[in-house]
Amino acid sequence: MSEADSEGCAVRVSDLSRRFGDFVAVDHISFSVPRGEIFGFLGANGAGKTTTIRMLCGLLQPSSGSGTVAGYDVMRDYEKIKLRIGYMSQKFSLYEDLTARENMEFYGGIYGLRPADIKSRIAEILDSLELGALADKLVAGLPMGWKQRVALGAALIHDPEIVFLDEPTSGVDPASRRNFWLLIYRLADRGKTVFVTTHYMDEAEYCGRVSIMKGGRIAAIGNPRRLKELHGAASMQEVFMNVLREGEPG
Repeated sequence: MSEADSEGCAVRVSDLSRRFGDFVAVDHISFSVPRGEIFGFLGANGAGKTTTIRMLCGLLQPSSGSGTVAGYDVMRDYEKIKLRIGYMSQKFSLYEDLTARENMEFYGGIYGLRPADIKSRIAEILDSLELGALADKLVAGLPMGWKQRVALGAALIHDPEIVFLDEPTSGVDPASRRNFWLLIYRLADRGKTVFVTTHYMDEAEYCGRVSIMKGGRIAAIGNPRRLKELHGAASMQEVFMNVLREGEPG
């Protein structure tokens, strides 16, 4: 099975839904993400972003619909999907009593990498993320911006083709946010697909395309420049607010 489907899409979903009892968290969404794209996934809290990501990462079974990630079916092949993607959650998920290197060694073991491969991958990641000087420091003592780099390194240890980043810069200072986005661009330049959620509308400008979820549905999708033209907006913040207001009374 290839990393993308026959039309070069790293992610493709059709009428994907997820219900929790009577509550519809994700309501028949359809979209595709070409290989190598930085795709922004926007929406207010409770809009369905994280639920969608969890379905695409094989962490949550869809209620209905269909989709593929890295060429694998989200309904049947979720264990295969987990091995072929990187996932960085919005909640810090590293072991703070381990060093940066030890965290990456741990995740490399989870993915079944051989010790020699883990060692070489860590060397590559430390270099590409500029973490060499901090490799053997306890994660607990690192500033948040550097902790996020270590978390990204752990998500990349098995060299996935698709990386899901769920609010990766939440709680990080502006300078660290900019530096993190430089790392995202480097990943895309290497051909990796990056699927990222964010609450920062300025970060939406950095994406090749963005979607905006509202009430479990995709209310808008497209290139940031095109979306601003369609909504007569000067910024993605204006686009976002316009989309959220659409259909409201008054």
